Amino acid sequence: MKKYVVFILSFGLLYVVGQVLSGWLLTALYTPDLSSVNGNIEQEVEFGRISIIPFLITLLVATIAYFFSQRLFISRNK
Repeated sequence: MKKYVVFILSFGLLYVVGQVLSGWLLTALYTPDLSSVNGNIEQEVEFGRISIIPFLITLLVATIAYFFSQRLFISRNK
């Protein structure tokens, strides 16, 4: 059980760090297309919704992968 907790915590941490770094990189490299703007630039900014569901699905898949790999490793050692 200790291996599982360490795996899930490290996986979750790496997932969050990867998401933050990819978001930072995408934001840094973004160049807006100003050719379609006719001088009517809106000052309102819309932010997307934050959802934890993709993170939970990723943890579920990681859990399944962990148990599958442990089962495969045990069966090969016998």
